[in-house]
Amino acid sequence: MTSPRSPQDPSPAPRSSSSVIHGGNREHSPQAPSQPAQSSYLKPRHLVMMALGSAIGTGLFVGTGAAIKTAGPAVLISYLVACTLLVLVMRALGEMAAADPSSGAFSTYAGKAMGPTMGRALGWLWWAQIVVVVAAEATAAAQLVTEMWPGLPQWVWALVFMVAFTVINLVRVGTLGETEFWFALLKVAAVVGFLVVGVLMLLNVLPAPNPGLSNLTEHGGFMPNGLTGVAAALLVVVFAFGGTELVTIAAAETEDPQTNVARAIRTILVRILIFYVGSVTVMVLVLPWNNEGLSSSPFVAVLTEAGIPGADVLMTVVIILALLSALNANIYGSSRMLFSLARRGSAPRALGRTSERGVPRAAVVASVAFGFIAVVLNYVWPETVLNVMLNVIGSTCLVVWGVALVSQIILRRRADRAGVSSPLKMWAFPWLSYFALALLAAIVVLGLLDPSVRLQFIATFVLVCLIALACKLLLRGDDAERPGSGASRDSAAHDDAAPLV
Repeated sequence: MTSPRSPQDPSPAPRSSSSVIHGGNREHSPQAPSQPAQSSYLKPRHLVMMALGSAIGTGLFVGTGAAIKTAGPAVLISYLVACTLLVLVMRALGEMAAADPSSGAFSTYAGKAMGPTMGRALGWLWWAQIVVVVAAEATAAAQLVTEMWPGLPQWVWALVFMVAFTVINLVRVGTLGETEFWFALLKVAAVVGFLVVGVLMLLNVLPAPNPGLSNLTEHGGFMPNGLTGVAAALLVVVFAFGGTELVTIAAAETEDPQTNVARAIRTILVRILIFYVGSVTVMVLVLPWNNEGLSSSPFVAVLTEAGIPGADVLMTVVIILALLSALNANIYGSSRMLFSLARRGSAPRALGRTSERGVPRAAVVASVAFGFIAVVLNYVWPETVLNVMLNVIGSTCLVVWGVALVSQIILRRRADRAGVSSPLKMWAFPWLSYFALALLAAIVVLGLLDPSVRLQFIATFVLVCLIALACKLLLRGDDAERPGSGASRDSAAHDDAAPLV
């Protein structure tokens, strides 16, 4: 059944209900220009595992130790708050992605909700963040491999990883999705195995000490560092969740996106809650929060306590796989964002072209360029390059999430006025959307009060302002992206979008 057409829609063909409000169409996908075989699209299992792969990384395997050291057992509160925020943000993003699958995702939605400058600025900000993340992940994986097998210098491993995953991303999206599926599956299996071992320890099945609930109340109590520690840990945890928004970018290249994106969002949120909160619960129950091993390598510390031989080597391999999985997914995400920017006239037009298999190869090459520069940096400064890049990344995920929530509120109100329904809806709208924004605002305030991250927050704010100013001054407007415009844009219209001035 077709829905009413928008009065602003000049095209004679009927449009989907989502297009009335969002202006959505499949042409945002890299697949659209050449319409390759359906088998080249991402499958639902690829979509789920790609999102899990971006969420289950070093933030879980390593970052949890720093959070526990900061907050003690009360880190559980930090994780519950952060997971609540993540659930709400992903639900909001999922609502927009299910209604309007687009390779530009939150950047496209921000442009339609708040104007082209905001959409373009957010897209460039996220792209800049992710290309730095790609370089950082290649560097971190190379560091770990060099520590295990010191035969080759760090820069060689970084080069190997960058070349391998660039090739995978240049072939076709189906190959990329399959690679990411198996990488993510190995990570999920490792976490599930860890949870099983932890439960067996707590049930006295394994011959390991079982302290019961004593570690929650002893060693300074449940909240040894007070609310300040919980707040500081919250910042660590939230940053670990950055990247989960990748699933909304992949939506544009998924079979039956309106159905599968909604299903993937629901599945992902449940699994992230189980994996993150479950793992941290096992850690703080099995070992004292101030255990030295727990703060540096929490998974290894618990497995060693359980008497698992070779736990350190096993988890190092898992962390390397986690980094490579995230590297693969982020090359994909950054290239699709750059492709979308080019198709909207916000990047050189050549970056918006695709191969016969629907792969935006120029955008892939441009997105991995900084990763190859990082290989040179690894050769020159192997000891410091990773820390420098991680500091550059800053807190941009908070900006992306905040703008996404505001966009969802605006677009949802627009849809409700037109009587249009989305396949996936935000719960208790608009109150939970406002609640998520309030949580984000509280995290920003906490960050500004924390000297260790204050400069990072300020640097991110300055970066956002500079990018927005550059987009305003250097890029021409696109009427189809202005608030209230529901005009349909076909592939040719995209190709004729205004280029960089």
